[in-house]
Amino acid sequence: MEIKEEGTSEEGQHFLPTPQANESGDFQLTGIQKTPNEPPLEFNLACKDLVAPVRDRKLNTLVQISVIHPAEQGLIRYCSTEIVEGTRDPLFLTGVTFPSEYPIYEETKIKLTVYDVKDKSHDTRSFLGCASFKVGDLLRSKEQPLALSLRTSDGGKVVGTIEVSIVKMGEIEDGEADHITTDVQGQKCALVCECSAPDGVSGKDNSPFLSAVLKNPVCKLYRFPTSDNKWMRIREQMSESVLSFHIPKELIALHIKEDLCRNQELKELGELSPHWDNLRKNVLTHCDQMVNMYQDILTELSKETGSSFKSSSSKGEKTLEFVPINLHLQRMHVHSPHLKDALYDVITVGAPAAHFQGFKNGGLRKLLHKFETERRNTGYQFIYYSPENTAKAKEVLSNINQLQPLIATHADLLLNSASQHCPDSLKTSLKMLSEKTELFVHAFKDQLVRSALLALYTARPGSVLKKPPSPKSSTEESCPQDPLPPMRRQDSIPHHSDYDEEEWDRVWANVGKSLNCIIAMVDKLLEGDGGEESGDNKEGEGDLAAVDAIVTHPREDWYEQLYPLILTLKDCMGEVVNRAKQSLTFVLLQELAYSLPQCLVLTLRRDVVFSQALAGLVCGFIIKLHTSLHDPGFLQQLHTVGLVVQYEGLLSTYSDEVGMLEDMAVGISDLKKVAFKITEAKSNDVLPAITGRREHYVVEVKLPARMFESLPLQIKEGQLLHVYPVLFNVGINEQQTLAERFGDVSLQESINQENFELLKEYYTIFMEKMPPDYISHFQEQNDLKGLLENLHQNIQAKKRKNVEILWLAATMCRKLNGIRFTCCKSAKDRTSMSVTLEQCSILRDEHQLHKDFFIRALDCMRSRQTQGALNESDDPESGCLSDNKPTSRHFYPVALLLVSSHLLVVWLILSLALLLAKYQ
Repeated sequence: MEIKEEGTSEEGQHFLPTPQANESGDFQLTGIQKTPNEPPLEFNLACKDLVAPVRDRKLNTLVQISVIHPAEQGLIRYCSTEIVEGTRDPLFLTGVTFPSEYPIYEETKIKLTVYDVKDKSHDTRSFLGCASFKVGDLLRSKEQPLALSLRTSDGGKVVGTIEVSIVKMGEIEDGEADHITTDVQGQKCALVCECSAPDGVSGKDNSPFLSAVLKNPVCKLYRFPTSDNKWMRIREQMSESVLSFHIPKELIALHIKEDLCRNQELKELGELSPHWDNLRKNVLTHCDQMVNMYQDILTELSKETGSSFKSSSSKGEKTLEFVPINLHLQRMHVHSPHLKDALYDVITVGAPAAHFQGFKNGGLRKLLHKFETERRNTGYQFIYYSPENTAKAKEVLSNINQLQPLIATHADLLLNSASQHCPDSLKTSLKMLSEKTELFVHAFKDQLVRSALLALYTARPGSVLKKPPSPKSSTEESCPQDPLPPMRRQDSIPHHSDYDEEEWDRVWANVGKSLNCIIAMVDKLLEGDGGEESGDNKEGEGDLAAVDAIVTHPREDWYEQLYPLILTLKDCMGEVVNRAKQSLTFVLLQELAYSLPQCLVLTLRRDVVFSQALAGLVCGFIIKLHTSLHDPGFLQQLHTVGLVVQYEGLLSTYSDEVGMLEDMAVGISDLKKVAFKITEAKSNDVLPAITGRREHYVVEVKLPARMFESLPLQIKEGQLLHVYPVLFNVGINEQQTLAERFGDVSLQESINQENFELLKEYYTIFMEKMPPDYISHFQEQNDLKGLLENLHQNIQAKKRKNVEILWLAATMCRKLNGIRFTCCKSAKDRTSMSVTLEQCSILRDEHQLHKDFFIRALDCMRSRQTQGALNESDDPESGCLSDNKPTSRHFYPVALLLVSSHLLVVWLILSLALLLAKYQ
């Protein structure tokens, strides 16, 4: 009977509802004993002596696996094997695995249906036979394969045998050698495959900690022969991440807090002249609207339930624009007979880009350059501050907000030590107060503060300025008299030559003088008490005189003698903070006032792109940390140098994807602003938290106590861990061919060259900072210098579709213990082709995959058939693994674009001919 089966909503790896026993207890289900978070059941399939419906026909065999739950008695399609062509004794390389969350019991029935596929492009196949078994029967068979007779639909005629062999990746398993014959490119190849299971597999890739971050795993199981005719076993897993929504929500909440604080500072700027006051009102109106929009988006994201990733069909939705597209972990777990188990992780995600806002005017790279060019040539209404000065203003404001409360706290601790008359505690408190106050004073050494004070003074209504006396250096900390930052049209912003700049110097220096008085007082108190005299006496004669005037009664309480000095320090600090905050807020007003609402639109776009990039980075960092937690070399590298994060881009430089690439380049570059800090989790909530501001973020990664204790001391003490993001892009689709022949690829070339320099910089730091013994061992294992030179040569060669750039960058990343990302427009077609090709190349180069089985292994990983949904689109959004194969036959050659770009021309001609023939 020939049928053409249609896909249904039941196909794929769906979880069955857990049954509940009825009141009479008609059935009891026996659970399967398994390692926590390990698959409860995995098995391989092989058929023997299949009977063809037509004599002398070579069978193209496929097995459909279905699950019959004992409580439901409904048939649910679960998955399928690959198609094995041209033999009546097929041995399937694709196995069957059930995720740890799948409700499977010993009473569960598995139905195996064997088909002869006659036309793969149209899924036309004929039924051969079927068999079923209970899971308990397979478990009791232990090492022996479970042999089942395949029968026709009426249960009569036997059409062959199917053997089910249980797989135990974590145990030693004795088995006899199987002699199989496989047709490889028309040539019969006899292989002796010894069914010996791998050594125990550690469960380090599965833990409650990782389970809190990764959700809904989809697994595939393979067995491939090695070059010495042994079996290697591969478990491929794709998981969603809850961080897809968690990180954007954390980031948006942080933006709202930052923007509300900035708006309040603008309101507290004081009285301004009508021109500047109107600008401030206009800025506040637009900023309040932006905050309201962020609050609405955060509210909508909080309502999102169900799937923990954003599908590509939702990339244009306004409420989801901060969420990355198709963020998934692609993990390959390899067990080969002679090598240690290995894990290979790739994070796949759609290119970080503002799809909702569109790409009509380009992406961030182009828009930011245009914006800055126009700002430099602005009219007389504004004062131009460079992006560096604006970033510096934000940094100083952030330091002020952090240091002022710290200084106040340490000052109170000093008074508390004085009241207790404890010399040791007094000296410790003084040391902490001195360190924080010196950092505070140092923050205002920048000339930007001085020039901002003048600019703000000129913006006050009716400001009257008087000429100062001859400049004199009253303190060592006084700033030099440098010119103001560039101003356009000085007639609009009056320049007052009689502005008393030394007034700021005096206010600023008073903080240091107040600290010196406190130090002198503590020294005298300790000296009078018989304690050691402090060796860090910094005060001058004037400070000593001031202290002598206060210390009139040596026996007086320490607290009473220190309190006036502490109060003076706080007053001086408050005066400095008030003036500096207002002046630097005025700098930020210039950035916001120009070209409203364009400035805020760019800020929104950059926030959107950065949010998508950060969600992927945090996911990759946590997974990498968890996987390498017991590697001392990695942990030393983490806190000594940091981690390289390599993004493999597959976007073309044609049409809208140019804008996507421009967005992606800026978003990945902005990840340099991110640092990580690892802390001990105090509760069951191990999801990361984000602090900081737009120019500097700190991601707090929480580890359970047992894992946290294994970390080096530097990391446990809160040292910030840095990342070095690099992006290498090579367009591989048909649009890139058009761009290379008729368009412009300079964007791709410049991005690759810039990021090569960043990778080279990381390599240099790595070689300089890591210990010599580690470097010597590392160089023996890896030829990084050769890889780097080869990468540089390939970038300079400017060869069309030079995917060698991607291979070299990925190899360097893996050898440097980095984090790997693969991105295209939606993290589907191109991404899946790249990931599967990379996985098979790793199996060939690192695990001795048999050379004759490379193409077949690649076909298995890319096959839609192995996912159970024969007519269903094979992508992460349909619940299947990542590897897509287009449904139309004449689109299949696109898969070969990673191998040769010249095939594309032939593909275009043949596709056009097929379309013309179809519609004529």
